[in-house]
Amino acid sequence: MQFERKSFSNAQLVQMYRSLVYPRLIEEKMLVLLRQGKISKWFSGIGQEAIAVGAALSMQQDEWILPLHRNLGVFTTRKLPLHKLFNQWEGNQNGYTKGRERSFHFGSREHHICGMISHLGPQLAVANGVALAHQLKSENKATLVFTGEGGTSEGDFHEALNMASVWDLPVIFLIENNGYALSTPTSEQYRCIQLADRAKGYGMESVVIDGNNILSVYETIKGVRAYCIKNQKPYLIECTTFRMRGHEEASGTKYIPQELFALWEKKDPVLCFEKFLMEQRAIDEEGILKMKEQLSADVEQELALAKTSALPVAINAEAEAADIFVPHQQSEILLNVDENNIAEKKFIAAIKEALHQALKENDRLIVMGQDIAAYGGAFKVTEGLFEIFGKDRIRNTPICESAVIGAALGLSLEGYKSVVELQFADFVSMGFNQIVNNLAKAHYRWGQQADVVLRLPTGGGVGAGPFHSQSTEAWFAHVPGLKIVYPSTPRDAKGLLIAAINDPNPVLFFEHKALYRSLSDAVPNEMFEVEIGKARFVQRGDDVSIITYGLGVIWAEQYAASHPDISIEILDLRTLAPLDYQAIEQTAAQTGKVLVLHEDTLTAGIGAEVAAWIGEHCFNALDAPVMRCASFDTPVPFNKDLEANFMAESRLDEKVRQLINY
Repeated sequence: MQFERKSFSNAQLVQMYRSLVYPRLIEEKMLVLLRQGKISKWFSGIGQEAIAVGAALSMQQDEWILPLHRNLGVFTTRKLPLHKLFNQWEGNQNGYTKGRERSFHFGSREHHICGMISHLGPQLAVANGVALAHQLKSENKATLVFTGEGGTSEGDFHEALNMASVWDLPVIFLIENNGYALSTPTSEQYRCIQLADRAKGYGMESVVIDGNNILSVYETIKGVRAYCIKNQKPYLIECTTFRMRGHEEASGTKYIPQELFALWEKKDPVLCFEKFLMEQRAIDEEGILKMKEQLSADVEQELALAKTSALPVAINAEAEAADIFVPHQQSEILLNVDENNIAEKKFIAAIKEALHQALKENDRLIVMGQDIAAYGGAFKVTEGLFEIFGKDRIRNTPICESAVIGAALGLSLEGYKSVVELQFADFVSMGFNQIVNNLAKAHYRWGQQADVVLRLPTGGGVGAGPFHSQSTEAWFAHVPGLKIVYPSTPRDAKGLLIAAINDPNPVLFFEHKALYRSLSDAVPNEMFEVEIGKARFVQRGDDVSIITYGLGVIWAEQYAASHPDISIEILDLRTLAPLDYQAIEQTAAQTGKVLVLHEDTLTAGIGAEVAAWIGEHCFNALDAPVMRCASFDTPVPFNKDLEANFMAESRLDEKVRQLINY
């Protein structure tokens, strides 16, 4: 291994060595603790320390790094307290995640480290969002994100690199190519000679370096960082290295040819750098021994501190639930509406007005989506906003739902709010992982708010077929950490969207396509909020309650108007997560007969949860079983007659009669 000393002083070289050997000593201790049963799992980075340490040393302290399992050197170089790291690894209450996560599945805003998740690709797009925030603030900063060679096989890798290139973002994509993704060798992962060659397809520069040479890693990343900032462009670095232990300790290394270990032992980053320092007379054997003794003593001291400071995990359901969301109380001022300043507006105009006023109010609000800029979006909801607020804030995106949602989370790390428009709610499946594993869990895991609203044009009745008409809200209602809003009137559409934008938590905002231009309402002209989590009594009645939302509200109103002989109470849920259980209980007690109506398919829809809750909590108030009226358990058909038969509305009268006559 060839080291180029350049202008490094002895003191600088020794300090770099100290940063390199420290995580090695910690790892050796962790392997002992693992054998003793003190920790349950460990992903070893022995043999790869030069990459994490060199990267952390080359970036500024206030620049974000997004590491992976084997990057202990990032955490130690950024000087996270070791005793708290020990508590984290042992699952103690005063670890970084209060015992909720293991190993390096956490972040620290204080140290500008973003927490990873087990899924290999999503953090790449988050780095794009961080870099975009720096760019919007005209800050000379870069962002560095790690992935392994196995992670480059994920679609997220392609989406993130493509977006960074198209948007000219100062992101350093660093591949740790250690030869194996768990047990799968590189020969079964890709066919290109070097992963760095893929950069050409994205129009970005790349380089392959020896990942075991700390000086090479440090100098390369330092130079690439300057390039990214100066040119406002991304860069791909491939670091060749080797994993000296298994994917994690339980997996072992039998699947790896043993001769490789002998080869790579000669390239050990710590031992090779030691030899170089002694050749340069920067340190001698005695100095190395003293340093290791001191560092080992520090490790033992920190471990002892961890043991004495460890708190047992508190089993407190209320505290657990409280940490799912960022605490937020809606503005009393915005909840009080001036009813003298209203105008008739269509559903689509109310949403557009909400976006316009929110953008005007908050200069850190960014709207992103496919074709939303000059074109105005697939449904023209954002038409005209591009001309007012410009391309930086009304941003066209490539077709890459996962990367856009990930970037929205990255923007949150730097204090921005994002509204992401999905062309159709059906396409949200392409970003599912980012939503349910990154956005929903960020605050619960490490206290990071995911300040994101996803706008989802949804629903059928417009003859659009199986892939443009699905009701997808129930996909997400099962996931803690998401708020789900579904307005049925222009007034609620504006007030709930403004409330969603002002809420620091991730909100899925469903907009029914069939209501965009078919429905008008008196809507306040000024900014106002409708309370999230609060249902609306559309009308009161005595015979039967219809609990519904979205297009179902319109169906219920039309049915009630055409059946004046039945006293129907209609409850519009408006928010599907959290549900307004008080209002649900109130209407069940009022009529004793409840029909839950929704456009979504029957099985495991929102109606199932509402019906189950009423059966469990309101049984004594019921005069009949809770019934559901929903669409068929089939895909949404294209033919208009088939679609009409599919929709729940076609069975509404039958279900109401059945309930009334019970």
